[in-house]
Amino acid sequence: MNKTLLSQSLRVGITFGVIHLFLLLIGFNAMLGSLFADIARVKQSGSIPASIFLVLYCALLGVWAGYSAAKKEDANVFGRKLVRGLIAGTVAGLISAVVSIIFAVLVTNKIDPRKYLAVLSLDFMRASLFNLPVVQGVAANFGVLAGAGLAGGLLTALSSFSKVKHAWKNFAGLVKGGLEKIRYCTSGKYHLLFKIIFLVVLAAAIFFLPTKWGSYWNYVIGTVGIYVILGLGLNLIVGLSGQLVLGYIAFFAIGAYTMALLNAPEPHNLMWGFWPALALGVVLAAFAGILLGLPLMRLRGDYLAIVTLGFGEIIRILLKSDLMTSFTGGPRGIQDIKGPTIFGQPFNTDVNFMYLIIGGVLISMFIYNRLKHSRTGRAWLSIREDETVARASGVNTVKYKLLALALGAAFAGLAGGIFASRNQFTGPDEHALMASINVLSLIIVGGMGNIPGTILGAFALKGLPEILREFANFRLLAFGALLVVMMLSRPEGLIPSRRPTLQIPEDPQSDEENKEVSHVD
Repeated sequence: MNKTLLSQSLRVGITFGVIHLFLLLIGFNAMLGSLFADIARVKQSGSIPASIFLVLYCALLGVWAGYSAAKKEDANVFGRKLVRGLIAGTVAGLISAVVSIIFAVLVTNKIDPRKYLAVLSLDFMRASLFNLPVVQGVAANFGVLAGAGLAGGLLTALSSFSKVKHAWKNFAGLVKGGLEKIRYCTSGKYHLLFKIIFLVVLAAAIFFLPTKWGSYWNYVIGTVGIYVILGLGLNLIVGLSGQLVLGYIAFFAIGAYTMALLNAPEPHNLMWGFWPALALGVVLAAFAGILLGLPLMRLRGDYLAIVTLGFGEIIRILLKSDLMTSFTGGPRGIQDIKGPTIFGQPFNTDVNFMYLIIGGVLISMFIYNRLKHSRTGRAWLSIREDETVARASGVNTVKYKLLALALGAAFAGLAGGIFASRNQFTGPDEHALMASINVLSLIIVGGMGNIPGTILGAFALKGLPEILREFANFRLLAFGALLVVMMLSRPEGLIPSRRPTLQIPEDPQSDEENKEVSHVD
């Protein structure tokens, strides 16, 4: 047997076996099995055992392993692809069988290892053996992964056939043709009509949906909207001007605490009202962005990221310290922050706050779009691509980088003020480093430098975790896996930003001259 074929297949099998072991030790397989079993019970009158879904989970993992191994085969040889898939599935199955033997020994002797690994209860280990007797459970773990690996190799081999490729090309052509027709309708002579219809539908949805969703969905979508504002602000700094800032949440904290200190009875009872506090929070956040940027204009890349990370942590620690307790409430934070009023009437229900957040998102999108397509936006893009060349071309890099920091920080201050007032509370733990990482990650996942990517990233990283509460214990696992997959498959994000293009109009006079010259010739 070819040594390269064997070594690559073994490596893939070991990788997927280790992944399977890791997911077993954190209980991910049992959680998926229970979740899908509950869904099946809701849709059907009968009861489907969770063990069936555990088998399906192992089968899908084995198919993935076989497909990954067979895909590495350059030659279009049916048998070699099958062998690669079988080897990968067998190796992963052997690792699973060894783990199953250990589980079987623990179950047989009634040894509970939860003192060391919390999820490894006796019931969990029996479920991992598919609730079968010891020998059958071990054999099933091996057989499912090995057979699924062979199936993955077969799937890869079949997908390389010319007929399958031809059918796929035809399907892709149909999809592409449909998209072209949609693009024609939206950008051709029907562009204005489509735009009017879209705006009417959007306005109706904005007006009616918050009244129909209920408090929970208003909270979830409102949180997504706040992170959209944060993402647009960070896009000005990172996506357009190319300054890697990791302490961005500090500006969010400035906006939130300005709202809290000026619009809560404790600790100072100033009670300025929502709108003056919100405006001052935006101004102070922008001023903080300028103060932070002045000494950092010579820093780039990792050095800038480290310094701004330190700034964010300094703000959080100061807010949490005993030294500032009498001024900021310390670790307890500030409670009972008052909501906005309009013409003397309270505007503080969940529906009203939803309207307020939607208004903030629309204003932020408008400002961002105008800035991006302006002279300032082009200057930012030139700095992002190459600061030295931009400076040599006459761009005042210090001015434009400070402007990006100030405007991005102002967006964060706006989001922070709305966030604190809606929750009626703000504290230091809400402005930790992980919040900055969340905002940075949403623009990486969605796509830097564009509005649709920011919205999609906010829904993916803030909306879905709130909706899928069943996955709460695995949120960081899914979060890290998503970032790894995005960096490998789509480093520019789900909706990458288009590079700006300039089309020079043709000169009609030169066209006439060319025609005359050709006529003379």
